[in-house]
Amino acid sequence: MDKASFIGIVLAIISVGAGMVMKGVEISVLVNPAAILIILIGTAAAVFIAFPTNELLKVPKLIKIIFSQEKTISYDELIYTFSEWAQIARKEGLLALEKISETVEDTFLRNGLNLAGEGQSAEYIRNILSDEIEAMEERHAVGSQIFTQAGTYAPTLGVLGAVVGLIAALGNMSDTEVLGHAISAAFVATLLGIFTGYLLWHPFANKLKRKSREEARRKEMMIEGILSILDGEAPRTIEQKLSSYLPAAERKKWLEGGMRDHVQATKQEIS
Repeated sequence: MDKASFIGIVLAIISVGAGMVMKGVEISVLVNPAAILIILIGTAAAVFIAFPTNELLKVPKLIKIIFSQEKTISYDELIYTFSEWAQIARKEGLLALEKISETVEDTFLRNGLNLAGEGQSAEYIRNILSDEIEAMEERHAVGSQIFTQAGTYAPTLGVLGAVVGLIAALGNMSDTEVLGHAISAAFVATLLGIFTGYLLWHPFANKLKRKSREEARRKEMMIEGILSILDGEAPRTIEQKLSSYLPAAERKKWLEGGMRDHVQATKQEIS
């Protein structure tokens, strides 16, 4: 579970709700069916018009990605693993990589190891795996764009809702009290539009972009590790090369041996 997504939404609701109360606004004014209809259904309608059905069918899966934390191989674990594989490949040859790939769960990494074990050239392997990363990023970009567009439409529909509300309010100019309530209700649509657009849809899009970039970066690291083994580089050299993917503090710790010992101890505990 991605706790950050849940915490962010809760903080957004609390901040806006508390701010309204502190300003003397009753929370009950948000219960405005007309405004909710215009913002939520209107935004959904705009998105349906903007994107084909096959892309929209992926929205439930995208929401799941936003609120879930996939179990992935950490960078330091990858460095340690490639270092071990390099030692095996030096002793037993590249054909050993095919046996190793049978124990690997990650499809991308398993495919790369198989290509290396089959004796494919480094250029061919890089091209195949890089094309796979590009295709993945294109798929992910479509998903994030859906929420980006929703974040663009919602605030504008909020203005539309306010205009509709003001038209209704101006029809009751004779009753000052009714006019005041009508104008107040008119701006609820604007509030909902801005809230959903800038506190939900745009952040959702950014979260998808960040997760996509992180996945692509991890796969790029896998490519470098596989090609380093294919080139016959020493385990220590591979560790130094792949440690560049770590933050500066962690990289320094890894090169000094602390991080490597920690990963090795963890693996021994698991096994």
